Amino acid sequence: MSTKYTRNDYKVFYPMQTRWADNDIYGHVNNVQYYAYFDTAVNRYLIEEGGLNIHSDAVVGFVVESKCQYFSAIAYPQSLQIGLRVSRLGNSSVTYEIGIFVEGESSPSAQGHFVHVFVEQQSNKSTAIPSNILEALKLIQVE
Repeated sequence: MSTKYTRNDYKVFYPMQTRWADNDIYGHVNNVQYYAYFDTAVNRYLIEEGGLNIHSDAVVGFVVESKCQYFSAIAYPQSLQIGLRVSRLGNSSVTYEIGIFVEGESSPSAQGHFVHVFVEQQSNKSTAIPSNILEALKLIQVE
């Protein structure tokens, strides 16, 4: 990810409120929280738009890779918007690109990517992305 994206580059956004516990001893959101924001936005999209049922579906996405670039600090209390798009869509895997924006800002405070491989829960073996999820992912895919 050498390109720094702007708000206009993302397809869907989710609001996120920083929490007191997100801050570290230095007074800003700790780096591990950024990955939690990524995970929350991706899974919210899969549940709400793709129909993923995390309690009963036989096929789920496992994270196999993630990366984050930091551009400016965020801290409690700030309202965020998490931008989401799909940059690569394969048979059993998907690469999401995620931007973390302070509300009202056009430039991200951080951006990253997150790769899911879809697996059968029983066998832990990769499998095709379920059709309902695949269709939802196509809606936020970029060329």
